[in-house]
Amino acid sequence: MPTPDDSLLLYAELSPAQIRATQRRLREGTLKRIAAGVVTSLPEEAWPALIARERIRVLAALYPKAVVGPRSAFHGGVPNDGVMYLTYSYTKRVDLPGMTVQLVAGHGPTQGDAPMMGRALYFPSMPRVLLENLTISRGKVQKSVGKADVEQRLIDTCEARGEEALNTLRDQARALAPSLGLERELTMLDGLIGAVLGTRKTAMSTATGKGMMAHIPYDANRFALFEKFATQLRSVPLKQPPAVAKSERARLNFAFLESYFSNFIEGTEFDVTEARGFVLEGKPITERPKDSHDIIGVFRQAINPGWANQTLGSGESVLTQLRERHADQMKERPEVGPGEFKTLANRAGNTEFVAPKFVRGTLVEGSKLLPSVPPGTARALMAMFLVSEVHPFTDGNGRLARLVMNAELSVVNSCRIIVPTLFREEYLDCLRVLTREGNPSPFLDAMQWICQWTAAFDYEDLDKVIADMQLCNAFEKSRVQHKLLFPPKT
Repeated sequence: MPTPDDSLLLYAELSPAQIRATQRRLREGTLKRIAAGVVTSLPEEAWPALIARERIRVLAALYPKAVVGPRSAFHGGVPNDGVMYLTYSYTKRVDLPGMTVQLVAGHGPTQGDAPMMGRALYFPSMPRVLLENLTISRGKVQKSVGKADVEQRLIDTCEARGEEALNTLRDQARALAPSLGLERELTMLDGLIGAVLGTRKTAMSTATGKGMMAHIPYDANRFALFEKFATQLRSVPLKQPPAVAKSERARLNFAFLESYFSNFIEGTEFDVTEARGFVLEGKPITERPKDSHDIIGVFRQAINPGWANQTLGSGESVLTQLRERHADQMKERPEVGPGEFKTLANRAGNTEFVAPKFVRGTLVEGSKLLPSVPPGTARALMAMFLVSEVHPFTDGNGRLARLVMNAELSVVNSCRIIVPTLFREEYLDCLRVLTREGNPSPFLDAMQWICQWTAAFDYEDLDKVIADMQLCNAFEKSRVQHKLLFPPKT
């Protein structure tokens, strides 16, 4: 058994011999106890950050088979005002450094609840989240958010995903409620969903609920930007190098590098040799399972012909298509809602993406521009920008946008695009110029250049192409110290 990292030692993860060794070190004073069964070598001032960073691991070790409580689950599985609510076998309040854990007696994991990061801590299904947040909080423990917030979440869900999503939620809640003893809450939820769908008269609590519109709204400013971009794409011929990865081995190697770099852009940083081990060589994932599965999710869609050649639809079909692709891409990350359009606003820096209530309409209207854009590079960049600009999901949007882009290239037998680490800032800078200034020229120039760069390598031998890319500074981060080079012609 490998030697555990003594920055955080959890008795639940240790062998009996390791526990005895840890206890000896506690007596000697080289380790300190944070809580029962939680030990560290770090100084006390570092404990809050440690607990925050390893929250899921610590909670799974201390409270195995706990379920993220209603209020915390409603907010995505994070502490709410410094309190993390868990449904467990008893009720108790526990203070940890930087975080309070509020245990509330209730039902353990049930159908639809999913383990977080493969550990014995469960994230409840959405029907359970909604039902439990309609329970009445008595006393000082406010475990649920209440009717008004649930109502707003249903409205946002309907606007983001459509009426079908609410009907599905209602059916799932009906099947689940008896086993949880939440029949009263089911009646409330059923009434709220009926009111949102316009099939039942129920008193609504929110201003939004009282003034709901029947049509599907969209972000008019974003649509104007999409129209401007499409106009440019229709009028400017773009370079389109043919596919270079033609053999099965070359396609496998290309898909690995595409997934590796696509995740690196989003901050999932692995050594390329380490990533190669768990993606291509079947080595077990022992550390950072969430990040590892993010790379595998992109790789799976880059290599599978069904995903790799799936062009983006036009109109309402795009909604189901993107949800299915995202559900597959992020299926190991239940906490981010795989296949579920966002219900909370998201942003990057000063860029605020399309509001949740406009996601469905903006995707539908924006996708209607795709058929008028020439296939290949032009349509690939249009599809990528549509997904990137709407940012329809809680997480995984950038990776999804690049997968959508590359599918449009694959289907016309053009070279897919790899955005290496050293090109990351230029790629993002050009996207920002397009978003904020409506100027597509820098983005078009940059993407044509990086497509030609991608096509300049031979992908038959993975060791060689990695070595060649290293010589071209692809894995470097600093544009000040390095320049991205083309490989020498052979």
